[in-house]
Amino acid sequence: MKKLISSLLCLSFISAAYSQDPELQIQKLKVLESKDSTLLLQKTDTLKEHQPPKVKSDSAKIRIGRSTITIIDDGDNTTFKVPNLKKYDEDWDTEYHHKSSFQGHWSGLEFGVNGLMDKNQSLTLKGDLAALDLKQARSWNINLNFTQYSIGFGTDKIGLVTGMGLEFSNYHFSNPISLKMENGLTIVDSSYITGNFDVQKSKLSTTHLTIPLLLEFQIPTGERGHRIYISGGVVGGLRIGTHTKVIYENGGRKKDKNRDDFNLSTFRYGFTARIGYRGLKLFANYYPVALFEKDKGPEVYPFSIGLVLFDFND
Repeated sequence: MKKLISSLLCLSFISAAYSQDPELQIQKLKVLESKDSTLLLQKTDTLKEHQPPKVKSDSAKIRIGRSTITIIDDGDNTTFKVPNLKKYDEDWDTEYHHKSSFQGHWSGLEFGVNGLMDKNQSLTLKGDLAALDLKQARSWNINLNFTQYSIGFGTDKIGLVTGMGLEFSNYHFSNPISLKMENGLTIVDSSYITGNFDVQKSKLSTTHLTIPLLLEFQIPTGERGHRIYISGGVVGGLRIGTHTKVIYENGGRKKDKNRDDFNLSTFRYGFTARIGYRGLKLFANYYPVALFEKDKGPEVYPFSIGLVLFDFND
């Protein structure tokens, strides 16, 4: 009888334990028997099923300029999604920067060569002008364009460009001559020839303050940040310095330097054309105003062509 009672009690406790969810209760029974009675001792242990809390994924977005950094936290891992920074830099430099404003091309350091033409635009000087024939390779033209202003036409591809600059021009003569003033006129000084001097160098140097007005077009290419630019316009000039220099041998090395205006035109204007792409940038200037004042010196017209060595906008 005692064994039957014990078995029934055990079954009832086990059934109760498995009917509870999600906690699992285990009933431990201990039977103590004596001569007169049977004592049942019950001890309950509880097993609770552990269910991890459900964590929702959180995300945050940080915007820097035109790029967005996304941070995703799903409880166990944190993920950062960062855009291609190199592409961002290229986009900023090419698209956003260009869209913001028109940027022309004037300021920089230019180097080229000078030349002289007659009234028929011929490079071959004849007759009285033949004495002014130049050593082209040594007739340097240097332009220091130190300031620039760009005015766009509502787009970053077309606009006006102006500014200021200094133009230094050297005209190295092929013949052992110089220039001099006589009766208010500028004429060729042939004294170095008649004196049989060994002339090593003879040149005319001028300095002008220049102000341009250019119309510029920019053509996008397949390369980001690089465009072909084409510009043309007029350049006004104010002469601020003139001198001649002759280096010759006469019982030793000697130098004659003469500062005068030599009847050179004080004001002048010229036409300029410019084209460039990446590191290759060219310019050409032609002045329809004669180098010397009308009827006061030889009738020659200066021009220059060359390269842009340094673009101050890059």
